This record gives sequence, C-alpha cells and structure tokens, in this order.
Amino acid sequence: MDGDSTGTIPTNLRLLLVIEEIARAGVPVTPTDVNVALGLPKPTIHRLFATLEEEGFLQRDMDGRTYSPGPRLRTMSGGILSSLRIRTARQAILKRLSSEIGETCNIALPDRDAMIYLERVETEWPLRIQLPIGTRVPFYCTASGKMYLSSLAGTHLMKYLTATDLEARTPNTITDRDRLVEEIGDIRAQGYSLDREEFMRDMIALAVPITDVNGRLMATLAFHAPTQRFDIARALEFREQMHAAARDLASLVSDGG
Repeated sequence: MDGDSTGTIPTNLRLLLVIEEIARAGVPVTPTDVNVALGLPKPTIHRLFATLEEEGFLQRDMDGRTYSPGPRLRTMSGGILSSLRIRTARQAILKRLSSEIGETCNIALPDRDAMIYLERVETEWPLRIQLPIGTRVPFYCTASGKMYLSSLAGTHLMKYLTATDLEARTPNTITDRDRLVEEIGDIRAQGYSLDREEFMRDMIALAVPITDVNGRLMATLAFHAPTQRFDIARALEFREQMHAAARDLASLVSDGG
C-alpha cells in the first residue's frame, strides 16, 4: 500500500486492512508479516492483532507466534459465500452437476479442525448417504479434507498431522502419517482427491478445489456415492465435469455473483 508507511491510514480503516491482508496471505501470519504491507507503528499493529484476537476474529496458532482466522471471521466469510444472489447461482451449478453425475454433490469450507458442509444437492436415488449442511467431517479421511490438506505448506501440514489422532474410521482409513503425507503429495500433483471408503464404509467420494483469484483453495466441491452404484474408476470419469463446475463456482465470488 503506497504511502501508508507514513502512518496515513485512517484509524477506522486499520482493523479492516489488517483483516484484508490476512485474507490475502491465505496462511498463518505474524503481525510483522502483515505490517510489511501496512507500515504501521509496531505497537499499533500488535494492538490491532490483540483486539482482533480478543473479539474472536483471529486466533493464535499452536506455535504462539502466528495467527489464523478466528470463528467470527470464518462465520463472516461463510455468510458472504451464502448471500442469496450467490446461493441461487450456486444451487443451479450444483443441481446441474448432480444431474450429470447422478449423485449428491456438496461444497465444504475448511474450519480450524474439520471441513464444514456449506451447500449440497441431493441425488434422486432412495439409497443415499445423509450428510446435511453444517456437518463437520475430518480432514485426514475425507476427499474434501485431504484436498484441503494438500493446499497447506509443508510445515503447517506436519503440525496438523503431529497434533491429530488419525483414528481409524473404517478399515481403509489411512492412519500411518508417512503414507498420508505421500497421499497428500499425490493429491497436490493431480488436482483432485479421493475417499476410498476411508470415512464411511460403502461410500466413496471425489473432491476438487474451488480456488480464489490467486489460485488458493477457498472451498471444495465433492460428490459422494455408495459403492453399490459407484466405484473409483467410474468416479474418475467425472473429473472434468467437477473441475468445470468448480471454476463456475469460483467465478461467482470473483465476479461478484
């Protein structure tokens, strides 16, 4: 921000600009990181971070130095994504995709320790898996969660894996950290993620990223299906349709709906 190093940012804009820089970074940041762009006095930037943390817009990470979006900021961003104008278009995209695939499609947002279902369109089949809006699912054993993990920097991924109990949800859950790191590396390279009955027995899923204008993951698009109707080979046939729908969903936010 040109000229702001002289301390000319209006007081009533400073908190908003701090939040803007945190959103732009897309990874945990320190007050010093943010202040490279804002150029505020050191006591001021630390005071702003303290205020945002106290009010729940930021939360301090496990290392004690860096900050991530807190519950109020995550709720606010979810509200923006859920605005009526965007939601109407988003539902149309999901319904079209669900009709093409013949299975339930969903959009999920990463929260601090889980993915949260923001939107879904149900399949017409009487046999379907009930994971309603608001459901929280783990990162390490779901297609959407592993897709999110693949977007993390290596150090943040290892912090997550070190702190997480990789509980076996099914016989197929990957509980070995080295094997999970290898899987996440494959996901990063291929641009999609699979759940091979790792979260629930008899359910598979495929997820792709919904990215922002800077190419960073802001949500995931996925479909899941019972193994009675789908196998992994058939799921992979819909990768292109999934990526195309994810691009359409991303444009709703970047183009203002």
